[in-house]
Amino acid sequence: MTFVQARPSLSIDPQMETPEVLGLIAGSGVYPLLLADAARVAGVKKIIVAAFTDETSVEITNRADEIEWLRVGQLGRLLNFFRAANVRHALMAGQIAPGNLFSLRPDFKTMFLLARLKERNAESIFGAIADQLAEIGAELLPATTFLEHLLAPAGHIAGPKLKEREEADVTFGFEIAKQLSALNVGQTIVVKNGTVLAVEAFEGTNEAIKRGGSLGKKNAIVVKVTKPKQDMRFDVPVIGLETLRVAAEAKIRAIAVEAGCTLLLERAALVDLADRSKISLVGR
Repeated sequence: MTFVQARPSLSIDPQMETPEVLGLIAGSGVYPLLLADAARVAGVKKIIVAAFTDETSVEITNRADEIEWLRVGQLGRLLNFFRAANVRHALMAGQIAPGNLFSLRPDFKTMFLLARLKERNAESIFGAIADQLAEIGAELLPATTFLEHLLAPAGHIAGPKLKEREEADVTFGFEIAKQLSALNVGQTIVVKNGTVLAVEAFEGTNEAIKRGGSLGKKNAIVVKVTKPKQDMRFDVPVIGLETLRVAAEAKIRAIAVEAGCTLLLERAALVDLADRSKISLVGR
């Protein structure tokens, strides 16, 4: 399968001009690097990066015009940095290790934010951060901005075609995963022969895949979906090379994702690895 990379475009108002200055809140992994590269292609002149010690790849320094290294929990410092750089449009990309959310040393701004939240989950915390950005005049854009060409299409993407039993597991898995995601439990489940083997919780997608693969022995199906009313500014489902490697080690048979709203990072390499690992990748 060949992949032609289209010119990235904004996923917000198509009449809006590409911002000259972009604030990037960069977590771990390759996602922030790909986003920064795509933003340059789209015409962004200046990238202002808020990076996190022990989380963000040091490679991000090669993409940044200005960079500030922060601890997780230093919201006040982040806001001051963006305000001083005159950031009017911002993006969040990459992850923060779950353990760091428990070991963070929050500044006064973060403590005040957390104290006002009735529920402390990704949606409520990042939604509150988006509100804080808005207060300094910075709009948080959808996290798929500049990367629409990496969104999963519907249908078969890579690997062998699914058999009838496997197709049935994908359908079953989507129904269960959608119900669970509505409860903010997790967005990934592992199923086999009509049985749920693992449900993603705080440990994250890769650990859930390992657990489900171990219980299923081999040929289990991974399903990843969006939540109802998913806030695409900071909570976009992603499949990357590391997740596919974990799936191969766990002897997973297929990964099914929600088409049109799941990013396939480094897609050409992802397709190649899926083909070589005989793991089906499908969009629904």
